[in-house]
Amino acid sequence: MYKIFCHSERRVLNGNLKYIAGKVASGVDKLELINKEVRLMHKGGPYGTHRVIEPKGLLPQPAWKIDNRMEIYDNEVLIDVDVLNIDSASFTQIEEEAAGDEARIAEKIMSIVAERGKMHNPVTGSGGMLIGRVAQIGPALEGKSPLKVGQRLATLVSLSLTPLQIDRIKKIHKEIDQVEIEGKAILFESGIYAVLPDDLPDTLSLAVLDVAGAAAQTAKLVRPGDSVVVIGAGGKSGLLCLHEARKRAGITGKVIGIAPREASKKRAESTGYCDAVILADATDAMTVMEKVKEVNGGRLADVTINCVNIPHTELASILATRDGGTVYFFSMATSFTAAALGAEGVGKDVTMIVGNGYTRGHAAISLQIMRESPVLRKIFEELYV
Repeated sequence: MYKIFCHSERRVLNGNLKYIAGKVASGVDKLELINKEVRLMHKGGPYGTHRVIEPKGLLPQPAWKIDNRMEIYDNEVLIDVDVLNIDSASFTQIEEEAAGDEARIAEKIMSIVAERGKMHNPVTGSGGMLIGRVAQIGPALEGKSPLKVGQRLATLVSLSLTPLQIDRIKKIHKEIDQVEIEGKAILFESGIYAVLPDDLPDTLSLAVLDVAGAAAQTAKLVRPGDSVVVIGAGGKSGLLCLHEARKRAGITGKVIGIAPREASKKRAESTGYCDAVILADATDAMTVMEKVKEVNGGRLADVTINCVNIPHTELASILATRDGGTVYFFSMATSFTAAALGAEGVGKDVTMIVGNGYTRGHAAISLQIMRESPVLRKIFEELYV
């Protein structure tokens, strides 16, 4: 007799090989014999739709709840998770709700994952990313994926769509939005990832990869001679954007940072990438606009990059940008309704781009910044290592 583990039914069936053959013929896609245990794996959809519990018909990211049981389908990767990097907007909201108390922060994170099967903050709608080690690879991915069991990786898809199970929260690092855990996660067939480099510390790579899309999109948007405004210039994504903005705008361009506090302002200034750094509250749209014109010869920006982790900064970004210019909202705190209606309300003809966390080559571009910029490497190591 053999034990049959049928993943789609989530139950153990006892039977002989004739019965097993009958089950395979009736629709089980994969058969794996391991130490006299027959594991029957049904094929999963490439985008993880087979994991959606409610509402049915949605993909995992917009779904309210997904299946976070850790028996993999034939096209999934099982990861032993070490660290969660919670999205900045999400962590800020949770920390404020918990009044900074670490036990309450941990309780809230555990509660979200228990309720939704993923780390998907219901208030901000955002998630984050993780680092861990490959524990198991589904047989349908053999020969298709270069991953190997035991490799360390960072997922480059949001925790808001990643099946996650937390056994224990070991430590919370409030200052860098990172949470050490014991747990497991699932990477779908379509899920993108980066194998962690040997020449950078894991926590540094995680911090950079968490915001990799910002610098890579900046590299695509900024042209030689452009005036570029980076709102949230002293933060993680803002610092990377300053580097790319300076690199792409060149000596004929202008890079202007906006920071809410003196410490952030000094951090942005210390990079040497900015022609000016403005100390201003990004929710005060009129002040931001006037100060940008003041340091930019009376002109508004060609490109504005919004990297803040608080709401109500949409109009500051729009008003800081010239007609025909581009606003890139990388912030997950952005209300795109507010942005669209706000631009209409002030009669601004600007191109507004949603902060897609993925663009081709984003991981390589952002990690390379740590290798080519000693000043940013030093800042990031002081903050995140």
